[in-house]
Amino acid sequence: MNRMMFMACCYNDPEMLIDPDTVYPIRPECRGDAPKTRFKPRPGLTLSPKRWKLLHNEEGCLDIAGMIKRVQRGGVHPTIKGEVWEFLLGCYDPKSTTEQRNQLRQQRRLEYEKLKTKCREMDMTVGSGRVITMPVITEDGQPIQDPNSNGGETASSVDAEQQANDTPLSKEVIQWKLTLHQIGLDVNRTDRQLVYYESQENLARLWDILAVYSWVDKDIGYCQGMSDLCSPISILLEHEADAFWCFERLMRRVRGNFVSTSTSIGVRSQLTTLSSIMKAVDPKLHEHLENLDGGEYLFAFRMLMVLFRREFSFVDTMYLWELMWSMEYNPSLFSMLESDNSTSKASTKDENSLKQCGKFERKNLQAAKKEEQIPLSVFIVASVVEARNKQLLSDAKGLDDVVKILNDITGSLDAKKACRGALKIHEKYLTTVKAS
Repeated sequence: MNRMMFMACCYNDPEMLIDPDTVYPIRPECRGDAPKTRFKPRPGLTLSPKRWKLLHNEEGCLDIAGMIKRVQRGGVHPTIKGEVWEFLLGCYDPKSTTEQRNQLRQQRRLEYEKLKTKCREMDMTVGSGRVITMPVITEDGQPIQDPNSNGGETASSVDAEQQANDTPLSKEVIQWKLTLHQIGLDVNRTDRQLVYYESQENLARLWDILAVYSWVDKDIGYCQGMSDLCSPISILLEHEADAFWCFERLMRRVRGNFVSTSTSIGVRSQLTTLSSIMKAVDPKLHEHLENLDGGEYLFAFRMLMVLFRREFSFVDTMYLWELMWSMEYNPSLFSMLESDNSTSKASTKDENSLKQCGKFERKNLQAAKKEEQIPLSVFIVASVVEARNKQLLSDAKGLDDVVKILNDITGSLDAKKACRGALKIHEKYLTTVKAS
């Protein structure tokens, strides 16, 4: 089949003509305020459902290099995003068979149900289809009465037997229960422009996933911003347990952003790195921002914390994420996550492993200095800032001007251009560091 015939077939394929905005519809009253969607499935570029099937052999093993190449070129078709994301985030080994993945999936579903049951024992709102939005407990573990009740009920459905026995709660349980209403408040604010969240069931599903995660990750628990990261995954993956484990894999990549102390939060270290990058690749702009008291790049805090959820439309954010994950992909990802060894990397001497890496990861592995692994997201922020170079130099007379200029980009960013710019800055940064 020649190229013209192939393209004609693609354009006549209903799968490739789908409008993503019809898959994730916006509530009519919110359409005027929602950022415009730029991503459209493109024949020959976007990973389509047909191409996705062809990338698997008879046993179900995935041609990961072929998948990464296609995702980097044009993202993922809306109808297969969920299952592709599971591979991009390292939920499954691409060398695994369909049967092996089904077994692992079933094991994880059972494990999630155990975790959820444990959480339900501590608070019966979990799994009830409801969402907690008021504090249910004091800091010393005493239940808080619901002001809307008749005097006998608490703000959450606390286990009746536990209350009757007046059993003291452990510090871990108290800490977990103290987060539940904050999760609920954030869930009620997350992606509310989507028709999907008009359903109480869908809101409760997101709340359940975050409540269980808060119990599992006791060091961090729940922090604002996690609902923004979890929402697309909860929408894409039909089974709640699958969504939970996919989110858990994403959190392994970004949880450092949420590690906080009495004086700082983890994302500040990425802002420091961003400052170093900008100083290396555009010293003039960096000096200008420093003179405006913006040299710490705090104005980029939100971009890194929630991975550009505010700067792109819902659909374009998902497109950006899959571009990022494909460019950062390492064939060792699944084994790294299973062994929880974040320092394990593909060998630069293994040419086959390098071919299976994303563009960004390949450059990292080939670089002379690999002591510091900087996420692609930091270079994307640098790309966004650098793209406003002239405007920032000429119009920004104070930090408020910097914030306004960058806030005005909402809805006007192109995900692929931002990634391309990030790769160029990454290349320039590696060259600069190598020369220093």
